[in-house]
Amino acid sequence: MSGRAEAVIVMERDGEVLPEVRALCGPLLDALVQSGMPLTITDHRRPGEPLVFANPAFERLTGHAFSGLANRPFGFLAAADADPAILAGIEEALAADRPLTADLRVMRKDGTIFWDRLRLTPVVDGQGATPYFLWTHCDQTVELARMEVEAELAASRQALANAKERARLAQAVGGTAGAWEWDVADGRLYADARFAELYGLDPVAAGNGLSTDAFFDSIHTDDRMRIRIAVAGVMHGADIFAKDYRVVGRDGTVRWVSARGGADRAADGVARRFRGVLADITEQKRVEEQLRVAQTAGGVGTFEYISGFGTVSVSEQFCRLLGLHPTTALPVRTVNAVVLADDAPLITSLEGGETAPPYREFRIRRPDTGEIRWLAQRGEHRRDGKRDREGRQGSGSRFIGVIYDITASKDAEEKLRQFAETLEARVEERTRERDRVWNNSRDLLVIIGADGICRAVSPSWTAILGHETDKVVGRQVQDFVHADDVVATAEALMGALHDQNLTNFENRQLHKDGSLRWISWNTSKEGDLVYAYGRDITEDKQRADMLRQTEEQLRQAQKMEAVGQLTGGLAHDFNNMLMGVIGGLDIVRRRISQGRLNDLDRFMDASMASAQRAAALTHRLLAFSRRQSLDPKPIDVNDLVRSMEDLLRRTLGEQIELRITVAENLTAARSDVNQLESAILNLAINARDAMPDGGILTIETSRATLDRSYTHRHDGLSPGDYVMIRVSDTGMGMPPDVVAKAFDPFFTTKPIGQGTGLGLSMIYGFVKQTGGHVRIDSEPWRGTAITLYLPCDGGANAQDGGLAGMGEMPEGAGEIVLVVEDDDSVRLLVLDVLQELGYTALHAADGRGALSVIESSSQIDLLITDVGLPGLNGRQLAEIARRRRPNLPVLFVTGYAANAAVRGDFLEPGMDMVMKPFAMDELAAKIRGILEERQVLAASPS
Repeated sequence: MSGRAEAVIVMERDGEVLPEVRALCGPLLDALVQSGMPLTITDHRRPGEPLVFANPAFERLTGHAFSGLANRPFGFLAAADADPAILAGIEEALAADRPLTADLRVMRKDGTIFWDRLRLTPVVDGQGATPYFLWTHCDQTVELARMEVEAELAASRQALANAKERARLAQAVGGTAGAWEWDVADGRLYADARFAELYGLDPVAAGNGLSTDAFFDSIHTDDRMRIRIAVAGVMHGADIFAKDYRVVGRDGTVRWVSARGGADRAADGVARRFRGVLADITEQKRVEEQLRVAQTAGGVGTFEYISGFGTVSVSEQFCRLLGLHPTTALPVRTVNAVVLADDAPLITSLEGGETAPPYREFRIRRPDTGEIRWLAQRGEHRRDGKRDREGRQGSGSRFIGVIYDITASKDAEEKLRQFAETLEARVEERTRERDRVWNNSRDLLVIIGADGICRAVSPSWTAILGHETDKVVGRQVQDFVHADDVVATAEALMGALHDQNLTNFENRQLHKDGSLRWISWNTSKEGDLVYAYGRDITEDKQRADMLRQTEEQLRQAQKMEAVGQLTGGLAHDFNNMLMGVIGGLDIVRRRISQGRLNDLDRFMDASMASAQRAAALTHRLLAFSRRQSLDPKPIDVNDLVRSMEDLLRRTLGEQIELRITVAENLTAARSDVNQLESAILNLAINARDAMPDGGILTIETSRATLDRSYTHRHDGLSPGDYVMIRVSDTGMGMPPDVVAKAFDPFFTTKPIGQGTGLGLSMIYGFVKQTGGHVRIDSEPWRGTAITLYLPCDGGANAQDGGLAGMGEMPEGAGEIVLVVEDDDSVRLLVLDVLQELGYTALHAADGRGALSVIESSSQIDLLITDVGLPGLNGRQLAEIARRRRPNLPVLFVTGYAANAAVRGDFLEPGMDMVMKPFAMDELAAKIRGILEERQVLAASPS
């Protein structure tokens, strides 16, 4: 291939057609690629005619992926036994830039060999040069093998004819044929030994005579009725009995037999005897079946026509190819009627020594579908007439042939012809289209070299960025990029040059007037050039910014609405509670000043109840916000539920039926006992209120597994095993809009004054804080089910539920206690209680003041400190105190502390915690308990 221009042509990724070839060939090339015809393209300008494109049909034909074929020479798939002359002919056609059709033996990836019919077409550009060759491929193995099949079919037909003749002769001489005689009057069947052998009968009994049923008993069940009908026809006047059917021997062997016979009749026409012979034709049937399978598998239909006859012998596949019902013989006029009028008939009567062509092609219109198909005919003409005295052949003849479908090949040839005829016109039109796209594009088009210099830009650069095209060409592409985006743009361009095509890469381009435009870039690479197109998305960016600002304003409004709802609910409830406290204390003070000391307990109790309600509300708010102090421990949920049964029955009343179902061998859950007991009681009360006319409340426990697909939809929830507690009722239920708000603080469906709206929110916050999950299932008038999922605890010694009662306040024995509290009122109360209980109390208002006491030589038996001290907090103070005084007991007092939410993570040995507000007896018990624990540890052997 000397004389070609040396060029480096780089394929597009993923086996796409090269843009240069697509520009030369136009839309018809896409039609050829998608047609299902194997197609390749070679670079005619490079030595060895390397492959630069192959469509999926070629990959399926050869078994090679395109990635392994790229840049390989055109003949690398040729088989070892490929004809060198054919390869040399292909070389000559390529050297002369001319089309060629050739059959070449080619090896697939799996090693199998097939005949590939190659059709080479030069692709000519506008200057008359041939940069590429277009190759089409077609597996012709079956077609080229058909000639061998024809010879084998002819031989098989000859063998079949010989077998038929031998069978006829065998029947004539009786050597391999069996004979029978049916005495109609006596109803007896007499047969010879061969008949008995084929039928599986006793030859002696057959010779002496059997019941006529013996003629049918050995016949295959699928053929028996057909033979009975044929025999009945003979008995009622038919002259000839001639049938092929199957018989089953005594060993179960199935054999085909051919039976021929007739009846002897009396003068009145009544059958007196039914005689005949039969022969074994199993081998003949096997050959016929093999012939039928070979024809069907190869798509080949066979026929045989004897000159002068009105019918033609055909195979089933012959009928299928013509769209006719399968049969063994067809009228000549029926066969020729499907051939289009413009083509020669398929069956012709040859006279005067004429011979039929060995190969021809014709079209048919299938009667069953109306579809037009191309068929090919191959065959051989035989002279069968007798020879005269001079040895000349007579006029009798027959034609043995085959037909097969070539529609796909003809379609491919037609497309290739159209492609070659219109190639030049398409090249010119594609060139004009390309120029129109370049000049009229509303996107920025630019061709960039490996050095980052703009080789060409479209006129849209002037329209969008204000730069004249001649001012852009020859400059670095980064010269027109905002300074903050230069580094990212350089890295993106480097990636594009290394085949990492850009998709929607965004940067800011400089307008000529100094303004900025946001551009979204996409690129493709060919050779050392990057083809980039950019879309102006400045307005899209502005709209996105406005949308983000609007969404932020909406979120802020929603947040303020939630804060308003929360503060409104708090103000309402706290004002009521403070009214009870302030009003009660005011009345008590007035009564004392008036000397009226009787009946003061009633007002004190009312004030205390209001204060306790305020404390409960605070705990609920902390639970909802997941900031309350919890003490999670292993819990036997079954024991906890059983221990609450009496309390629940008293709370629910007689109209509610309580059902408790617990799972056996349930693992321990990790949670806070008191909070979990309060949650179950709260849910039971809600369920009772939802069933004013009575109903059923069910509490059940089990183990549940939450998979990743479920936990992915809920923040902070991990997949795994959980202990499940479900509280369900048969009450009024809730519509979807109420279910959506059920966990919101201060949301309640109860009348004003009958609920705070913090019950479910408290449960939700408490369960979430311990790593669990809460789910509501409810429908109007179908009840409600609330399910708690608590994390499993791997440890043992699970604790049951229940709150311990408190006895009298335990007194001290003069121990020295340091109290650190920044609130004057609380500090005064704690100091007073300590003095009443017999403790010696030291005090400080903050951490700094407490440090002077801790670092002194004074004895300190216990440190009581608020967690939320200003400056140095209580936890930090305790750490400093323990470094100075090891093993010093510490009792933390807290109303809220985010870092003390889980006690086990906050407390160390010798530490405990009490929540504000607290009763004085609770404080006394905590102090006594922590001091006694210290004494036990001190007394135990080290």
